[in-house]
Amino acid sequence: MSTEWSAGYVTDVNYTFGYYGELNPLRCRLPLLLSGWHAPKVENACELGFGQGLSVSIHAAAQPSVNWYGTDFNPSQAAFASEMVGLAGADAKLYDEAFAEFCHRADLPDFDFIGLHGIWTWISDENRAVLVDFVRRKLKPGGVLYVSYNTLPGWSATAPLRHLMKRHAEVMGAPGQGIIGRTDAALGFMDRFLALEPLYAKANPVAVERLKQIKDQDRKYLAHEYMNRDWSPMYFSDMEAWLREAKVSFGSSAFTLDNIHELNMTPAQVEFMRSAPDASLRETIRDFCVNQQFRRDYWVRGLRAVAGHEQVTTLREERVVLTTGKEELPKTVRGATGEALLLDQIYQPIFELLLDHRPHTIQELESHLGAKGVNFVQLSSALMILLGLGAIHPAGPGQDISKAKTRTTALNKAIARRSVSVGDIGTFASPVIAGGVAAPRFQQLFWMSKQNGAKTPDEWAAFVWSLLQSQGQAIIKDGATLQGDANLAELKAQAEAWGAKVLPLWTALGL
Repeated sequence: MSTEWSAGYVTDVNYTFGYYGELNPLRCRLPLLLSGWHAPKVENACELGFGQGLSVSIHAAAQPSVNWYGTDFNPSQAAFASEMVGLAGADAKLYDEAFAEFCHRADLPDFDFIGLHGIWTWISDENRAVLVDFVRRKLKPGGVLYVSYNTLPGWSATAPLRHLMKRHAEVMGAPGQGIIGRTDAALGFMDRFLALEPLYAKANPVAVERLKQIKDQDRKYLAHEYMNRDWSPMYFSDMEAWLREAKVSFGSSAFTLDNIHELNMTPAQVEFMRSAPDASLRETIRDFCVNQQFRRDYWVRGLRAVAGHEQVTTLREERVVLTTGKEELPKTVRGATGEALLLDQIYQPIFELLLDHRPHTIQELESHLGAKGVNFVQLSSALMILLGLGAIHPAGPGQDISKAKTRTTALNKAIARRSVSVGDIGTFASPVIAGGVAAPRFQQLFWMSKQNGAKTPDEWAAFVWSLLQSQGQAIIKDGATLQGDANLAELKAQAEAWGAKVLPLWTALGL
């Protein structure tokens, strides 16, 4: 594996085709506003280290009013992302340049939003300094920086296992073995070693249990997660020290359930945390209370509080849409301290209004709930929870939705064509939420069949079964490979469920 241009990052295998909604600039508004901070209107956005580029491709297609830029040093990944953007008929300027090269381009605008997902932990301090300098120079005042990273203390017990796996791969791995082979060999080595019951394992049973869990994960993901040269989880306060040089301040967790302290800590812990006079110390205390392993945060350059009346007025103008079907409406929410019921008197009126799956302003929700005795504070808390659960999503401006639909349809057709052979992309683009919607392989193919004129579940299922047969593929259900007509019967059942439950939602979301 060459390290001259890869800087120690795994390049033997490409990254997985994940979609990350936190990289959607539209989505940052609600968490920030609900936390009491100004949120910018985004015209120029940048994703650094975009991997396969599925997120940036979807956002470029679904957001006609945003100019997208980005880079990923892996040329095959950059080529795929550029191809997807082109197939959508969108215009995003994507490059295969290292951070040091891209961040000093003279043709970049100043940005309202910069996204870094799954990058910060896995790069060198030298590259971190490049990124901080870029944010300092190119993020506009009021602009948002999204960063995700592995966090201490959550990784404290497990980090030694990663070190031992990486060391085994370096010492025992054969050059022709490939990174996947070295990852599998390292996992086997760890099994044999932990079976000897070292004192480390006895003192850290949670870490041993985590190793058992990761063995079932995608090997490409594990290679990128565990086998890079650089890997540095850090405390929130250390992260803040890095980003202070870029003049950004912590605004809100992008995972809004983390913002609801009563869901994640005991009352005594919440009181203790809030007694700390320093925001950085409070966040660090919180991470210790929940043993945080991964943070997804929005930082703002020039953090400004919105006054109570201004906050309410601005929030009332925001639009949200229900992104889950009636049968999947959440009834509970789980935090670090356990599970809590969603009270019917608050949530049922919300669902009543949103079940048409059309965008509604928060003012409409306020009026609807006010008649039922629910106040704005309760509504705000419910919105925070429903956003964290993925049950609702901010909706894009109406004029953008109509402009975006042609491009998102073209992108979805390209993704569905890929699913004819492989099912490695599980997301479609929605113009309504200006972002991604979960779309497993067979559902994509049902959709493709419908696009081609098929009208019934039987026709959708027959279309998919003919594709599988032509490739010698069969369905695996409950660990067993289905034989013959059992495949068609399973596809019919899935097609009927898709047509009844998923298709109406997709239609409402502009798919």
